[in-house]
Parts: sequence; structure tokens; C-alpha cells
Amino acid sequence: MQRRIRGILFDLGDTLLDFGKVNAPRLFEAGAKLAYARLRRLNQPMPPFWRYYRQQLWAIRWNYLRSRLTGREFCALDLMRRIGQEFGQQLTDEQLLEQAWLWYRPLSRCARVEEGLGDLLADLRKNGMVLGVVSNTFIPAPVLDRHLAQVGLLEHLPVRIYSCVFGYRKPRREIFQEACRQTGLRPCEIAFVGDSPRADIYGAWRMGMWTALKDPAGRYDGRRTRADVRVRNVLELPEALDRIGGNGKA
Repeated sequence: MQRRIRGILFDLGDTLLDFGKVNAPRLFEAGAKLAYARLRRLNQPMPPFWRYYRQQLWAIRWNYLRSRLTGREFCALDLMRRIGQEFGQQLTDEQLLEQAWLWYRPLSRCARVEEGLGDLLADLRKNGMVLGVVSNTFIPAPVLDRHLAQVGLLEHLPVRIYSCVFGYRKPRREIFQEACRQTGLRPCEIAFVGDSPRADIYGAWRMGMWTALKDPAGRYDGRRTRADVRVRNVLELPEALDRIGGNGKA
């Protein structure tokens, strides 16, 4: 791979972690039941399950809609803490994070990682490539880090920028600027890989980064995007970037 591209940043969901089609309401309910049962074991004051479930659900839905409209992100951990306090719960930060993990665990079990992905990331780093994640997410950072560790990817991704921590969502310029700051690279030295033409590809292209659209099902075949290359899976990335890395973005 040519040295002009010195760093690769990845989206997380459906790029590094493939979730596919999921039944979101069913998974949310499953996570609620796990979290609710643990709170009962901790002898925390609890409303009936359906009140607990619906209050969490509507809080997530409202804040997600607002974040999409404003480009500003929220963190589910803050919502959980506030709602728990309304019920009279007293949890340590460690206990609250474990609750967040239980909410996320059913979704995590749906995720698949491409065979050989960890080896590819390790090889890229050995060749001097700076690697990282830039993800739009309201899921707390420690929860996502825990998932990445479980699937053997965390150690290969030293730069991790989650919108729930940074405060802005892709395609806002601020989050891509932060990625440049943390990698120490110029936009023209970075390739961004993602599955969303707007959030990932347009946002990175506007900053002057190289762009690779992951489109395993050919959903965007025949449609114009700002992507420099398209790949069906991440394992195709080195060859795809070799085709563009010497073209010399300014």
C-alpha cells in the first residue's frame, strides 16, 4: 500500500461489526428484561416492568430524533442515570455501566465480524498505518469498547471517537476534525471506511479524506456517491486503497 494514505478510520456498526437486519424493538425489550432483573437483585426501588421499559424507550426515541435533527449527540448512560434517580435508585458508576451493558448485550450477540479482520488490522498497524473508529452512537463508550475487546478488535483500534462522548455526530465537520487531531494526520492522509453515503462518505469527502463505501449487498450499485472506491467487505480494502493511494489529493 502506498504511503500517501497513512491512516484508516472506520465506522463501527455494519462496517467493522455487521449487525444485518435486526428486530430492534424485540432486542430493546430483551435488554430491558436483563437490566430490570439485575436491578431487582440489587434491591433497587423499581416500578412495574412495562413502566420501566416504556420510559426508557421513549427517552431514547425522543433524544435520538433530536440528535438526528441537531447533529448533537446524547449518551444513554445519562438517560439511565436520570430515570433511575426518578425511581429512587442509587447506583455506583460501575453498576450503572453494567446496566448499560445488559441493555446492549442482546444486540451485541447479533454482531458478526468478518473472518480474518483482526489479522488484517494487525498487519495494517505493523505496516505503520494509524487505525481508528469514528462512530455515531448513543451507546456508552465503555460498553462498545467491551464489545470490541470480546471480538478481538479493540487492541487494533487505538483511536476511538464516539459521538456520545465527543458531542457531535457525523457528518458534522467537528467530529472529522477531531479525528485528524487524534491521529495527527492531515485529511488527505486518511481513508474513511463506512456504510452510510451521507454520514460516512459525504462527511469524510467534504473534509478531503479518501473514502471507501462498504456495500456488501450492492445496495448502492448504479447510484452516485462521493466514494473513491466501493468494497463488499473490509478484507478487500488494502487492494482497493492501492488503486487510489497514489493519486495525490491536495
